[in-house]
Amino acid sequence: MFERYTERARRVIFFARYEASNYGSRHIETEHLLLGLLREDRELGKWFPGESDYQSKIRAEIERRITRGKPIATSVEVPISAECKKVLTLAAETSERFGHRQVETGHMLIAILGVEAWLAAQILTASGLKPGPIKDQIAKAPGPKYQSKARTGALLTLDSFLAGLKWLNAEELIHFFAKNAEFIDASGKRWNHREILKEFETIFAPYAKKNASYVVEATLAETCELFVANVLWKNAMLASEQRIWMHRMSVVLLPVTDDWEILLAQVTPVQFY
Repeated sequence: MFERYTERARRVIFFARYEASNYGSRHIETEHLLLGLLREDRELGKWFPGESDYQSKIRAEIERRITRGKPIATSVEVPISAECKKVLTLAAETSERFGHRQVETGHMLIAILGVEAWLAAQILTASGLKPGPIKDQIAKAPGPKYQSKARTGALLTLDSFLAGLKWLNAEELIHFFAKNAEFIDASGKRWNHREILKEFETIFAPYAKKNASYVVEATLAETCELFVANVLWKNAMLASEQRIWMHRMSVVLLPVTDDWEILLAQVTPVQFY
């Protein structure tokens, strides 16, 4: 479903998943998608004239109109609702209608406004947003310039994958890997693409923990044909145990059509105490 989505647009889905979990929702709804969109693309603020604090106001309005539940653990799958799927489909259709090769955040905003019966559209409309002016600006944008924004870099692809480990399942993350990709875990065991998909939760369990954090430590190679980076992972265990482990994950990415894929990822233990 997300093959034509740029990395920025995919990150909106990641953030929407987080928002749904935070509000204790069993489904990713249009209001979560809206919050994810505003979190990812600050440039959308230009459509809220005179509203410097529009994000806080929209969040407050959403919280006023929904019933907040107990936060859901990131390990629990939260599916996309039928209404939210409709928005994502409309975003793809909007992109095609404008002759754009990929689905960007602007297309998603137009799609949200296009379903007036649902909460996210109602809140945006109440804030003064209308789809017409947004459509006009995106449609008039020069093709090459707009599409160049859609072609995101390898670093963003890598960051999207790493962030996604917190709340996405194998089916939603496996597309980051090339078909001939390999993953070498901390014990030195090699996993091919099929094995990665089959044992995804086991392989990446340490990095999905709530207290695991990462930083892109260094970029070793960055050309139009190759991207190599080191990612440093740290997991602070239970306070009573007072143990910390650190892993260095070296990741190699290669370009594909308007995107990047992980060819190789190798984990090396740094310290454990």
